[in-house]
Amino acid sequence: MTTIIRAGSAQEFLALVPRLAGFMPAQSLVCVAFEGRRTLGVLRHDLPRRSRDRTALVSAVISSLCRMPGVDAIAPVVYTDEGFADHGGAPERRLVELLCRRAAEAGFGVRDALCRAADGWGSFLDAELPSGGRPLEELDVVPARGLHPHDELAEGPWAPARLPEPDEHRAAAIARELRRIDRADAGDTIFRALGDDVDPVELVERLLAPRASSALRRAWFLHLASRPVFRDGMMLQFAFGPVVGAAAHDDAVDLAERAEAQGESVDALIRREFAGHGPGLEVSEFLSRLMLGRTGLQPDRARLERALVVVREVVADAPASHRSGPLCIAAWLCWALGRGSAAGALLDAVLTADPDYSMARLLEHYLGTGALPDWAFTRPPRLDEA
Repeated sequence: MTTIIRAGSAQEFLALVPRLAGFMPAQSLVCVAFEGRRTLGVLRHDLPRRSRDRTALVSAVISSLCRMPGVDAIAPVVYTDEGFADHGGAPERRLVELLCRRAAEAGFGVRDALCRAADGWGSFLDAELPSGGRPLEELDVVPARGLHPHDELAEGPWAPARLPEPDEHRAAAIARELRRIDRADAGDTIFRALGDDVDPVELVERLLAPRASSALRRAWFLHLASRPVFRDGMMLQFAFGPVVGAAAHDDAVDLAERAEAQGESVDALIRREFAGHGPGLEVSEFLSRLMLGRTGLQPDRARLERALVVVREVVADAPASHRSGPLCIAAWLCWALGRGSAAGALLDAVLTADPDYSMARLLEHYLGTGALPDWAFTRPPRLDEA
């Protein structure tokens, strides 16, 4: 739904940025992108921890803006826990000056450049800005024109990384079924109980159904997600549907056979082949492009949102031994939805528990470059106007 929002001053615009973003940013560089007077999107990045990281961050922001169709101007906003008093002026001035300079060189106008610090706010472009900033209380009294006064903000960009509370009874049932699966031989009754859901393609579609899945079905998903040959195909199917899932499954079987023939793990083969993603890539080019987001093919956002809910619920009830694979799936789903901060937090959880988990390392490296999926840059519906 299109929401028309008009801001007549820097004060009013800064008060509305959290509404545009959908959450209250913290320790962030937020860049609002404009086409004329309409906002086309909001980019958010963590503030750099070191001064030498500023250039890389600015390059990532400008690169993203250049890929967004229609953008002609920006308004960067810094959210920081530091204060004007700590710096004798607005914090992160050098970062914002570098971003504004690079934006101008790339042909973008700069509508404003703002800072919300711990002890004040202000515009970097305001020649009369007091060294101590302007009172934060001024932002609390700005009317949010075009918004209902009781509109709620989301918890923040990291919210999807927080797992729901586990259900003790369901977790115990899943653990029992996992033990049965681990002891089972081909033709065991447990596979007859699964029926068509033995097939990972059928399983993913059943998991996405509105009705809650059984403990056995969830245990089978955890078992498969712990195996690279199935994990990545299910991940892509969550986003793009069963046809892609079936193709990914067939490709994964071929991948596993090649890994075995070369005496290496599936994850090691994926890492080596993705490292040279180009003409020599041996993994199916189409599926590789989907995984890396290098395609204009749009995933089904509703499927992504539903899948993220399901996977987070299953992981919450999973034993620690079966969490790494589905957490990587959840991280990729977050990234596909444009929630890079949550993706990074989920990968951190994997690597804290299992520092050598190859898929988490692969995703951490790729997402850490600031890479965004191509579908993030297709023109979205116009959401708001400032």
